Amino acid sequence: MPAITPERAGGKNRCAFLDMLAVSELGPLLGVSDNGYNVIVGSVFSKTGNHKLDLFTDYRTHPRKVVALPKLGIKSSAAGRYQILARFYDAYKSQLKLPDFSPISQDLIALQLMKECKAFEPLDRGDIKTAISRCKSRWASLPGAGYGQNEHSVDHLVKAYLAAGGTVA
Repeated sequence: MPAITPERAGGKNRCAFLDMLAVSELGPLLGVSDNGYNVIVGSVFSKTGNHKLDLFTDYRTHPRKVVALPKLGIKSSAAGRYQILARFYDAYKSQLKLPDFSPISQDLIALQLMKECKAFEPLDRGDIKTAISRCKSRWASLPGAGYGQNEHSVDHLVKAYLAAGGTVA
């Protein structure tokens, strides 16, 4: 579950979407971390026990660790439950007047990104597929994002959304 309450987020579907995003971005890392809020990009969970976990413990600010991802040919500063880049954290910290990179602040940034993608209206009426599609420019793991990273199927994400208590029309 996200740290933010459904009341503050604007409804249970928005919280379920946050959970779905975390499943999409982090998968099994949710269970071996602080609900994903402390995960640095490049962390890997292996069923064989070969975990490569890179976690941070100080929520006062974004960890700003740049990690090389050779398979993708990029470097990234993504961190937290929604894999927020350091440069976006800086902008949203100012815009939203956030005190830190705590779980609540991460939730608020993700909600702002959803709002900017115009995902609230379809999400609030239970049109999860449209909400996912509208957010694909913000999260590389969403179907159709086109960033060359692992994209999940809509069916997988709808199941995660429903498991988190979201409703569909």
